[in-house]
Amino acid sequence: MDNAALSSGRRKFLKGALASTLTAGVAPFAIGREKPLVRVMGTHVTLQEALRQRAMEDLGIRLEFEPGGSAAVLQKASMNPQSFDLYEQWSNSINVLWQAKAIAPIEVNRLTYWDEINALTKTGRLQPQARLGAGDAPYKILNVQQNGTLGSQPTGQISFLPYVHNVDSFGYNRRLIDEGLMSEQESWGWLLDSRVSGKVAIVNDPTIGLFDLALAAEAKGLMRFGDIGAITKPEMDELFGILIELKQLGHFAGFWTSVPESVQFMQNGRSVVESMFSPAVSALNGNNIPVTFAAPKEGYRGWHGVMCLSSATAGRQKDAAYEYMNWWLSGWPGAFIARQGYYISNPERSASYLSDAEWDYWYRGKPAATDLKGTDGRISVKQGQQRTGGSYTDRFSNVAVWNTVMPTYEYSLQKWYEFLTS
Repeated sequence: MDNAALSSGRRKFLKGALASTLTAGVAPFAIGREKPLVRVMGTHVTLQEALRQRAMEDLGIRLEFEPGGSAAVLQKASMNPQSFDLYEQWSNSINVLWQAKAIAPIEVNRLTYWDEINALTKTGRLQPQARLGAGDAPYKILNVQQNGTLGSQPTGQISFLPYVHNVDSFGYNRRLIDEGLMSEQESWGWLLDSRVSGKVAIVNDPTIGLFDLALAAEAKGLMRFGDIGAITKPEMDELFGILIELKQLGHFAGFWTSVPESVQFMQNGRSVVESMFSPAVSALNGNNIPVTFAAPKEGYRGWHGVMCLSSATAGRQKDAAYEYMNWWLSGWPGAFIARQGYYISNPERSASYLSDAEWDYWYRGKPAATDLKGTDGRISVKQGQQRTGGSYTDRFSNVAVWNTVMPTYEYSLQKWYEFLTS
């Protein structure tokens, strides 16, 4: 995008809702007193330095990012709400945080772009024929109900700001993967296929990696689940019996805890197939490692990013936290994360910050009209390439299961750590 377009986009941004709180590009917080500090805890997926710098510039606040492994940050946040002001992770963390009283309701009337947020989070579907997907579809846990529980009925208070989201699967190195697999339709079963034994890596998160492996076991015909979004204890025992046996046979190359680590696994050849998030695929392609993000025939594992307000945050920090939440839906951030393969909840506002070629590729599922660059400035999409799974609507119409904290969550943690240490 040229400088004129960027300048135009910036002017639109300043004329929007944030204009009332900005004076010559500096928020009133910054005039005559120290800027408030907003501490954001989460993962490397969204806690990126380029976003932090741009938000501080636009809002006139201080931001402190604390990224970490998803299981570790969830544990810290649930036990110590004083350690953060905003929490950024995935919707499967909501029930844990809410039950721990670590997060506070967010007031919808303080969200500038609430009416622009699309139906995916509010109703569960972008189109009538879309699969809702098993497990905790975000709309089921979005709204704070009158009795203090979470549900689907709108009340004016929500448990999280809907913002970044995507469908996940696995990535594979086209240069190194078995040719026989390459000739078959992509399937979750590839994660447990003997033809890639010793070269498979899994995300080390019991609320995510568990579903990758459950989908794989079902795809390979090794077992069946009554409801894959609510796996029972006997089913858990059967699944982990299979997985532990495979692990002891050396099937798994390792377990990664962050996006950079997943990139290293694939980059150094330790893995050929692995659980993967979109930024890792973009980074690897930018380094000329031919990784494809699979569109499994069984459907995707869906996730929705959540931005949560700490129950301990108050005063100026709370006001600044709302400014940051609104900034995320103001256009530029949504365009930034589109370039690493993620979607934003009000995509039309980000469209003017993307070139036509970028919008057509990332959102409409069309072949790239030109080479496209990722967030690191390197070419991550070659001209003519088409995104696996199709358009935004197509991809989110084919969700097999959402990241979920199941009723058997505590038991699944026990089984997961047995698996890791077996």
